[in-house]
Amino acid sequence: MIDIIEYPTADAEIYLDLLPLETAQQLAVNAGQFKTDSVLHINSTAYGGGVAEILHSLVPLSNALGIKTQRAVITPKNPRFFDVTKRIHNMLQGAEGELSDEELDIYFECLDGIADDVRENGLSADVWFFHDPQLLPLGRLLDRGIAGTKLWVVHIDLTSPNRWLMDRLMPLTEAYDLMVCSLDDYAPAGAPCDAGIFIAPPAIDPFAPKNREMPRHKAADIARALGIDVSRPLVTQVSRFDVWKDPWGVIDAYRQAKKSHPGLQLALLGLSQANDDPEGEQVLRSVSEHADSDPDIHLYFSPYNLPATNDEIVNALQTHSQVLVQKSTREGFGLTVSEGMWKGKPLIGGNVGGIRLQIVDGESGYLVDNARQAGERIAELLVDEELRAEIGRNARDRVRRKFLMPRLLNDYLRAAQLARSAAR
Repeated sequence: MIDIIEYPTADAEIYLDLLPLETAQQLAVNAGQFKTDSVLHINSTAYGGGVAEILHSLVPLSNALGIKTQRAVITPKNPRFFDVTKRIHNMLQGAEGELSDEELDIYFECLDGIADDVRENGLSADVWFFHDPQLLPLGRLLDRGIAGTKLWVVHIDLTSPNRWLMDRLMPLTEAYDLMVCSLDDYAPAGAPCDAGIFIAPPAIDPFAPKNREMPRHKAADIARALGIDVSRPLVTQVSRFDVWKDPWGVIDAYRQAKKSHPGLQLALLGLSQANDDPEGEQVLRSVSEHADSDPDIHLYFSPYNLPATNDEIVNALQTHSQVLVQKSTREGFGLTVSEGMWKGKPLIGGNVGGIRLQIVDGESGYLVDNARQAGERIAELLVDEELRAEIGRNARDRVRRKFLMPRLLNDYLRAAQLARSAAR
């Protein structure tokens, strides 16, 4: 089953006003080249996760610039599909192992059914964007009777993928005119796309509820309602409970910093409605055990019965915290890094993947290799308010220049131009 997501009209001008004049002009020119084209983005989940968040903002902005753009979301018939694709996700980021014949059958049979639904519903587009491994086989499955330029966008860290799986999946990229990766380091050797690989780092929407400016008193009220003592310092990591986000290491870093800052509190905010991540509750149980009933460690998982919306809670805790952390051990990009930096907060990130692209170490944040280093940086920042302010200013300015949604849309349009030229 495949469903079209409907969006209200966006105001392009408020986005363009944030950009350097040259960048805004370039986006307008590129958008003008697609005025007579239709664009379709397909991904695996309507809500939750970075891809869904990107498309939730990018599609309305694209339409506001005069490009007929739609977004579709798949609903596989077999509920085990997302168990399999989560394994694929982990293996592409380096986990060992092999998929069983049964798992491969589930993967391909579900997508074969999705391809049938696309045909039966008469979906069409001049440019197709298929997002992440959940959608990869669709390019080949839709070759029959479906016209248009096809791009596969992979948002995950492919620096050291499982070779067994790569050998089986990479031939599927031959059905695409172009492959889009977040970083140069993620571009796999030998991908047989016609036009090769285009690099387009993700970006955030500065006007989304989780990123627009929130008054400090409102942020404090929400934090208080969540059980946090707003009179004491707080460090927060926002990310779903996933092994690659290393929540255990964040707790270890907090414990080290707490030795010199005994009033310190930690929030691990993993609110997620993503239906393509079945491992979250299992990771949460392990993290809860590691927290060992510490009353100053606050774990948030359920998106229900909370004092505000998910996005408001993210915004509130990032706004209220003195220091933010994203201690990933693998990270395709990590939208929460730019989200925190946009709020003018010093952010400590794992020295991996897309986090390295966002943070200039010592200037707009800090990169760390282990929990000990993270704990030292937390302690250093908590004691120096001027340093926190300086790092925060630099962080916000870097996001404004590099990681806002109009720049990503411009990249996608450039990629589509390149792919369309290769397809002719």
